[in-house]
Amino acid sequence: MRAYGSLTPALLAANSLVKEYKLGGMTVRAVNNVTVDIRAGEFVAIMGASGSGKSTFMNMLGALDTPTSGTVLIDGHDIGGMSADELAQLRNETIGFVFQQFNLLPRTSALDNVRMPLLYARHRMKNEEADARCRECLDMVGLSERMGNHPSQLSGGQQQRVAIARALVNHPKLILADEPTGALDSKTSEDVMGLFTELNGMGITVVLVTHEHDVAAYARRQIMFKDGIILEDRS
Repeated sequence: MRAYGSLTPALLAANSLVKEYKLGGMTVRAVNNVTVDIRAGEFVAIMGASGSGKSTFMNMLGALDTPTSGTVLIDGHDIGGMSADELAQLRNETIGFVFQQFNLLPRTSALDNVRMPLLYARHRMKNEEADARCRECLDMVGLSERMGNHPSQLSGGQQQRVAIARALVNHPKLILADEPTGALDSKTSEDVMGLFTELNGMGITVVLVTHEHDVAAYARRQIMFKDGIILEDRS
């Protein structure tokens, strides 16, 4: 299933990807021999019911989990032979992550939450430059007036916008979002998905995991998982 788009190089390439877990005396294959390319500039929704393998697949695409067999290439880099430090550097420089539960530091301002990825960057910015970049990202998500607020002073939708700003701060080529609207009401979900659409329009590749068809409809390509395999890949 590698016939999608041949004009641009694959930003993500999964080749014969397998992920197995040991549960008691049994072996469970969460992802079963999956091959797929995702190209620069795509907006892709990875869909499926709970337990279908979609989140496991995304974790391997983002170098957060190691496949049992098969390979993952991120921006042309085969991550299989990379050290932990090299993987961390690749994630920090190439990928912005957005999760369902926001994962913000509770006693830290929105501005300083957005700043966190910059602290681990290979090339550290000066404080003034870092502040400017964080403010720019918060402005992009419509929170320029809430920079000093802590997460407890923000709504769920605002917290997710801070998380998206944090994902943007290192100029990523790719955003990986795992159920980014799962903790939000329907109106706020629409706002967040509209923001992802805008970011994709700016050239950022967006890949999101969701079980909601109305959320997946924002993407231009939908990949349906069931029992660890790709059941359908449509655009």
